[in-house]
Amino acid sequence: MSLVGKKFPNITVDAISEMGDNLRINLFEEATKNNKKVLLFWYPKDFTFVCPTELHAFQEALPEFEKRNTMVIGASCDTNEVHFAWLNTAKDNGGIEGVTYPIIADTQRNLSSVLGILDVESEVYNEELDSVQIEGSNVTYRATYLIDETGKIFHESVNDMPLGRNVNEYVRLIDAYTHVQTHGEVCPANWEEGKDAMNADRKGVADYLSKH
Repeated sequence: MSLVGKKFPNITVDAISEMGDNLRINLFEEATKNNKKVLLFWYPKDFTFVCPTELHAFQEALPEFEKRNTMVIGASCDTNEVHFAWLNTAKDNGGIEGVTYPIIADTQRNLSSVLGILDVESEVYNEELDSVQIEGSNVTYRATYLIDETGKIFHESVNDMPLGRNVNEYVRLIDAYTHVQTHGEVCPANWEEGKDAMNADRKGVADYLSKH
């Protein structure tokens, strides 16, 4: 079920800073109390292959997000200790040294379960052990959430494990949403900052299409 248009779950989770400080982060409060947009991106595992390319790509684009009053936060189900080890592993050795934004450690899978982004094929009851066993990797897909200053989700997307994200698309989406907030116009297909938007009525659509 899509969460777009709904408030982000008011759940506090563990995280780590670039310096190794243990944090407690609530994404809803980060947005509303700081009057900022938040970009939250989930990746499957530390010390893997596509994942470090994404974390470095978000780091490289961090100044663009900061100019747009947007916080960037990474997340996986690894522990803070594993995050810290990865943060201290050189880039040329597959590490994420140089990443400066916080990384969530959703080890109990409280937030990822509520969001419904875990790779769980099924839950099977084992009579002999009298317990439920999970089939599947039980790590997250590459899910991304954009949250506005009121704590509302205005974009969500989920990629399968092998598919890395296009970071520039999130910059574009934030620009588009900010344009809507500021001007009340809607943004047509392939809209980018500086291009024409349009009024959300038949005349607005007709005027736009006649020019393009």
